Amino acid sequence: MDGFKKRLNESVQLRLSVTLSLAILLVALLASVFAFVSAFDEAHEQQDDTLRQVAMLFDRQQMSLQYPKGPAIEGDDEESRVIIQYLGDGQHATGTTDEALPLPFPTTLADGLSTVTVAGEAFRVLVRSTAQGERIAVAQEQDARDKDARESAWRSLLPFLILFPVLLLVVGDLVRKLFRPIGVLAAQIDQRTEQALHPIPEQHLPTEVRPFVVAINRLLARVALSMDSQRRFVADAAHELRSPMTALSLQAERLAATEMSPATRERFEPLSRGIERGRTLIDQLLSLASAQSTLERDQMQLSVHEVYRQVLEDLLPLAERKRIDIGVEGAQDAQVMFNPMDLFTLVKNLVDNAIRYTPVGGRIDLSVTREPGAVQLHIKDSGPGIAPEEQARVFDPFYRSLGTNESGSGLGLSIVKAITARTGARVELAFSDPVQQRGLCVSVSIPTPTL
Repeated sequence: MDGFKKRLNESVQLRLSVTLSLAILLVALLASVFAFVSAFDEAHEQQDDTLRQVAMLFDRQQMSLQYPKGPAIEGDDEESRVIIQYLGDGQHATGTTDEALPLPFPTTLADGLSTVTVAGEAFRVLVRSTAQGERIAVAQEQDARDKDARESAWRSLLPFLILFPVLLLVVGDLVRKLFRPIGVLAAQIDQRTEQALHPIPEQHLPTEVRPFVVAINRLLARVALSMDSQRRFVADAAHELRSPMTALSLQAERLAATEMSPATRERFEPLSRGIERGRTLIDQLLSLASAQSTLERDQMQLSVHEVYRQVLEDLLPLAERKRIDIGVEGAQDAQVMFNPMDLFTLVKNLVDNAIRYTPVGGRIDLSVTREPGAVQLHIKDSGPGIAPEEQARVFDPFYRSLGTNESGSGLGLSIVKAITARTGARVELAFSDPVQQRGLCVSVSIPTPTL
């Protein structure tokens, strides 16, 4: 019960449904009571009219009375039959029950309708004076009249009993349909990527929801402006740091070419590696800022194998230093619609990440496959892989898996995620060897345009 009260307090749709249902129930009960009482009274009035019509027919036809003697007529219902007798004969009645005629009605009854109790039974009696001056009584048992009136009244409630549940179902369905645009809107917003901050369409929304959507659009605009400012700051800072870091790198290269003592060179090597890591971090920050940019980029038809070749030309020296067997697996090529720089950056970061985490003498395979509606790019390595509980976090900036001694900025997979999110591609991580749970297989699914 507490759970229902909590849902009732939190859900406008449930409150509206319950309120409308209770209102319909209250109106239906009041209407049913009114209809029952009205039908009951109307049935009694019709029965009284029947008594009047019988009395008038008796007078018009100048009928004579003969009280029945002997066995009852087949089909005669004692409870619902209409009794006619001279009122004065009531004083000569010999029976003590309502079975024998005439009945002992009081001779003092006034003309008109009245209810009289005879032998423990209530009768509705109409007394009328005929044209010949005789007074007749037309009567019927009150219980039979009430029974017929109740049956007629209950029949009048059948439409309410049928329409009430139907109306509740219609109201429930109508409320669900009225709130459906809000659910659809919530699903559309929930399916957006982190970078999708464009305004929510508000043309076909209900008037009551539109101010809320307008407020969300203003918030999205402010968030987009804030994120753009942050990206510009990162890009500007990285760009400003690039020149001095390049100068330091050149000076370090010149210094490395000079003669120095073993102790000096031993101290110089960490400095040189630190400068190189700083240059790599700045380049990665610039790449991340570019990947997160919402500016439209020109797309063109690209060969996946050609992109693989360009990446391998850049990173082959790094793989050779670790004696890694790296190459393209399979002769099948595929064409994709993509921005050249985006695809090159995506593949390069994936291959660079694989080289860094693949042990000496390991293996890296690049391949491409066609799927219905998409082209799949696969980069497999023989490294330690990524545990399933870490696979979602490795796309966060500067996050690096625990237990690894490899140097890096922690931005490679963040750049990949930013590019795939912006272009509509999808990236998935898995083990290259699912049995041993070793190695990393990165699959990038690029949708192909439908003709």
